Amino acid sequence: MRDQVRAVVIGGGIAGCSTLYHLTQEGWTDVMLIERDELTSGTTWHSAAQVTNFGMTQTMVGLKSHSIALYKDLRDDPDYPVGYNYGDGGIRLANTPEQMDGYRHFASMAAGMGVEFEVIDAEECARRHPLISTDNLLGGLWDGSDGHIDPAQLCQALARRARLAGAEVNRHTSVTDLTQHADGTWTVHTDKGDVRCEVVINAGGYRCNEVGAMMGVEHPVASMEHQYFLTEDIPAIAEAGHRMPLLRCPISDYYCRQEKGGLLLGFYEQDCRTWGMDGIDPKFTNALCPDDLDRVTDVLEGAFERMPALMETGIRQVVNGPITYTIDGAPLVGPIPGKRNAYCIIGLRAGLGEGGGHGWLLAQQIVHGEAEYDTWVIDPRRFTGHASVELTALKAIEDYQNEFRFHFPHEHRPAGRPMKTTPLTQTLVAEGAEMGTVNGWERIDYIKPSPDFHETLGFKFNEVHSVVAEEVAAIASGVGMTEVSGFNRFELTGADVHEFLDRMICGTVPRRPNRVGLGYLLNPYGMIKAEATIANIPASPRGPDRVWYGSAAASEFHDMDWLQSHLRPDEDVQIRSLTNAQTILVLAGPKARDVLSAASRGDWSASAFPWLSLRETHIGIAPATVLGVSFSGELAYEIHVPNESLLAAYTALRAAGREHGLRLFGSRAVESMRMEKGFLHWKSDILTEFDPFETGLDRFVKLDKSDFIGKDALLERKAAGPQRRLVTLSVDTDEAPAHGGASLRMNGEIVGTVTSGDWGHRTGLNLALAFIEPALATPGTEMTVDIIGVPTPAKVIESGPYDPTYARMRS
Repeated sequence: MRDQVRAVVIGGGIAGCSTLYHLTQEGWTDVMLIERDELTSGTTWHSAAQVTNFGMTQTMVGLKSHSIALYKDLRDDPDYPVGYNYGDGGIRLANTPEQMDGYRHFASMAAGMGVEFEVIDAEECARRHPLISTDNLLGGLWDGSDGHIDPAQLCQALARRARLAGAEVNRHTSVTDLTQHADGTWTVHTDKGDVRCEVVINAGGYRCNEVGAMMGVEHPVASMEHQYFLTEDIPAIAEAGHRMPLLRCPISDYYCRQEKGGLLLGFYEQDCRTWGMDGIDPKFTNALCPDDLDRVTDVLEGAFERMPALMETGIRQVVNGPITYTIDGAPLVGPIPGKRNAYCIIGLRAGLGEGGGHGWLLAQQIVHGEAEYDTWVIDPRRFTGHASVELTALKAIEDYQNEFRFHFPHEHRPAGRPMKTTPLTQTLVAEGAEMGTVNGWERIDYIKPSPDFHETLGFKFNEVHSVVAEEVAAIASGVGMTEVSGFNRFELTGADVHEFLDRMICGTVPRRPNRVGLGYLLNPYGMIKAEATIANIPASPRGPDRVWYGSAAASEFHDMDWLQSHLRPDEDVQIRSLTNAQTILVLAGPKARDVLSAASRGDWSASAFPWLSLRETHIGIAPATVLGVSFSGELAYEIHVPNESLLAAYTALRAAGREHGLRLFGSRAVESMRMEKGFLHWKSDILTEFDPFETGLDRFVKLDKSDFIGKDALLERKAAGPQRRLVTLSVDTDEAPAHGGASLRMNGEIVGTVTSGDWGHRTGLNLALAFIEPALATPGTEMTVDIIGVPTPAKVIESGPYDPTYARMRS
């Protein structure tokens, strides 16, 4: 075994083998995989091994498409062909109109990635899968590329190709510890010697937290027992004359695929069970859990109703083994938060189907610093300090029980809630707030008009539409207040703070005391990495000269890693997180100044406190820092309050607002208003796949600065011209918004993709933001957008149709 390599991958399942292979494809051949037993001896060996193109984001569709292309190539390798049943086809069933709407949207989204799905009715489902009944069935989503692969052959083939490229694979070798050195390199200690490396990758499967403990981290990954069985031969399969398509049934919580002359039938029972929460037997390898078919009786009854032929066949074998889950069901693929030169590829509950793509994107990140897709949907840093194994277990149970039931827009499932709250949470609920979640934080979604108000979830405008309209109208004509919990906030101190930020941000960094500005951070390729509000706070009894760096709630670990990784040893800069210490109250509307003046001493006139100003003050008796900024397009103030004083500040503002008709509002109203202003959301509209010019943020770029990260690459991109442009569209329907991922078309060709959509209640427009081909970005250009399967007329309009001169914000 070599004692020094560039990267060590720990774990020999699909995650580890795919990563090793793709590292060699990206040019790193001096790499090693270490496996405690045989390859595929964890979850991989007993996987049902289904390979679908279905995903609920374009990133997931793209990585699955890569997996399929790779697996087909391995299948056709004359020297080591892999058993891969490609193209059996697969159907996801539905028995509600809302589910069918979702399938129509997902088909449009996949089309933007070059993947063709087909929405079919119940009769067509039965024609393609002759074993199923159409009782209680509306239709389904057809994936013609669906199939399954041999897990062991797949991993051996990937390891073989990696070896041929120069990689080393060490089986029956246990990692006993990990040591990181001052220069960021690692020593991997094993029972067969030590290995020094630049980068270490945790691909430990259900043992990922054993590996994580050696680094001093706990990953939000938990395992669930999952059962499937193999049936005896079914005559109807032989009679069909073709292989049975794969079936996934959210109605009865099961899936099946053909296995020889019978079926492999898997269950997602409600009486499900976590596994390994109190530790895993070191001898558990190539092993299974005890059979427990009593747990799946209810699911099996539903499967019998859908597929009566099952009642006439026997069970040949039962498999019950652990599969891993994360908090939101998507894997953790990318940098490990707070660690240098450490990555993970874990929590792959559908590992065989998408593992080829995960390894591909991870290898790109390791070798190049970025992947060709924006990988936030699988980034390990999308969860922050609340992400424990205990919380993950609750969410894993919930996900398992809803395996084939996708999340609807605005759906916030209840498991693990409330996780993060402020001192105001219960007060707001008592005042009628319907709460959603953002990075674990409870946050106001909207204010219910009555205690028994209930939202019908779906892809169309629903009962909440008129509720949000009233909230927006109250803000536009008077004043509203909301709480913004979990907003990311770093405090930067030190003599070199502004020079450091000037290097990080591509535009002007505010330097005057008590001033606020917006800035964008780029990666070395000139693409947008982060968005931040920069606020200069002069020395006071509350602290020394300092800068607040504010960004999206979910960005805390992501942005901290980025900032700290670029600090130079000779720079006097200290970064401290205040994210969990303070909360924002927002006042918005033309009467916002009146309420603020009644609750706080001092002159709050436009001349004394203009737009983009900052002031330390008190709201009633509560210390607060007020920023004159707006995400709504109205006169607005962000009031930042220490959590211990939050209730006091809220009480004072409520009292001051009584005579001005102050009304509470939620994030759904904010979403509507920000669309009307053309304001962007990080990781919805602001992606690492686009530069600031393509994203319409030219005014935040200062190319005459001496230097900033990504400047050279941005200059090259500007000279080459944009690949896409972000535009605002007016959509000609009042039935539904354009959902993120929907395709835009002209003359039958896809010309762009929606990133955000919502109704603008002040403008009366159904608005969408979308990246489209640059030649079509001129206002007035007409095209269609897929609105839950219906090509709907849309037109490019000027960005920010509400108050385009910004007069109301500056008033």
